[in-house]
Amino acid sequence: MALPTTAKLDIIQKYAQGAGDTGSPEVQVALLTEKIVKLSEHLKAHKKDNHSRRGLISMVSKRRRLLYYLQKKDLKRYQALVKKLGLSK
Repeated sequence: MALPTTAKLDIIQKYAQGAGDTGSPEVQVALLTEKIVKLSEHLKAHKKDNHSRRGLISMVSKRRRLLYYLQKKDLKRYQALVKKLGLSK
């Protein structure tokens, strides 16, 4: 479930820390969150798609690791991101 280019660019602009920033934890977590939401919708319709479910679990794990890293590095940025994305942390 790839994101359309326009949606991806919008997310990058919204969560970027500076001009040309595409790799900060905030951007990565926001992109993963959008992918997770889309894939969750797909799996609600296709309950037996176990290959995509494995990918979903992988994305959730990666997002959790990135959030843990951000929490250790800068608690204020972490709290702002969780609040902005509406995650239950």
